[in-house]
Amino acid sequence: MRMLAAFAAISTLLAAAPALAEVVHFTAKLDGAWETPPNDSKGVGAADVTLDTVARQITWKVSYSGLTGPATMAHFHGPAAAGVAAPVEVPMVPPLGSPIKGSATISDVQVGNLRAGLWYVNVHTAAHPGGEIRGQLSETH
Repeated sequence: MRMLAAFAAISTLLAAAPALAEVVHFTAKLDGAWETPPNDSKGVGAADVTLDTVARQITWKVSYSGLTGPATMAHFHGPAAAGVAAPVEVPMVPPLGSPIKGSATISDVQVGNLRAGLWYVNVHTAAHPGGEIRGQLSETH
C-alpha cells in the first residue's frame, strides 16, 4: 500500500512539473538579392536567432557590413516565403549598429510560422527604405 501511495505521489509531482524548454536555433544570410524587390547592395549580414519554445521568447544577434549607410530600421517579417513581402512581426529597437541584439516574446502562431520557415529578417537604410538586405530564417539542427 505504501508503494502505491509513493507511486501516486511521484506521479502527481511529475504531472505538475513544468514542461522542459526546447531551445531551437535559426540562421539567415542577408543580402540585397533576397530583398523584395532585389537590389544591387554590396551589404551582407547574418542573423542568429534562438527560440525558447516554452517561454516563446526569441533572442537575436544580427551582424552586417557594407551597407550604403547607417541602419534606419530592422525587423522580423512574416509569414512569407522567400521573395514575398510580409508585414513586420517583431521590430528591432535601437541601437541598430552591428551587431543588433535583442529579444521579444512571440505568440504561438508566430512560433509556428517561424518554425515553418516563414519569417525573414531585413535591415533598412535611407538609400533603401524598403530594406537593403534580407534573409529567410531557417531552423538549424
